[in-house]
Amino acid sequence: MKKSIGARTIVHPTPVFVVGTYDQDGKPNVMTASWGGICCSVPPCLSVSLREATYTYHNILERQAFTVSIPSEEYVKEADFFGIASGRDMDKFQATGLTPVKSEVVDAPYVKEFPFVLECKLLQNVQIGLHTQFIGEIMDIKVEEDVIMADNPWVEKIKPLIYSPDDLAYYGVGHYVGKAFSVGKQVKK
Repeated sequence: MKKSIGARTIVHPTPVFVVGTYDQDGKPNVMTASWGGICCSVPPCLSVSLREATYTYHNILERQAFTVSIPSEEYVKEADFFGIASGRDMDKFQATGLTPVKSEVVDAPYVKEFPFVLECKLLQNVQIGLHTQFIGEIMDIKVEEDVIMADNPWVEKIKPLIYSPDDLAYYGVGHYVGKAFSVGKQVKK
């Protein structure tokens, strides 16, 4: 039997997105966000929802671009730090020792050490309530060569962090359970 727990901001899993922007002075900044995901196939788009109070919110509007770097499990401390410190008060790259890289495609930086990066130009933003959803058209994806298998990024090699909002914890990705759009064909009609 299922028990009602009310309307809350819980879904499993949520991503750990490190959103990269430049501020008005050209200083690179990153923040961690988990309210987001792919939101359109054609054109390929990604969404991330941010509060207006964040430094990144204003940077995206100013520059009309952002990146999303996907950290691997080994960077859990840095990814968490990016979400609890403000770029208004400090240089997060300097504090963590990680490296900002200027995108060649959009006006935003990404994190060199993270294995998977999406470069997005702002397509539109939608005020929802406390958060604004930023929809970015994916202009390019950059992936470390050592996490590519059969010409595609491999989740088991990327080892992305996932976030659990109900217990405020980070997890790694579990084991393989079946091929999408294939395993379901075993169900008898």
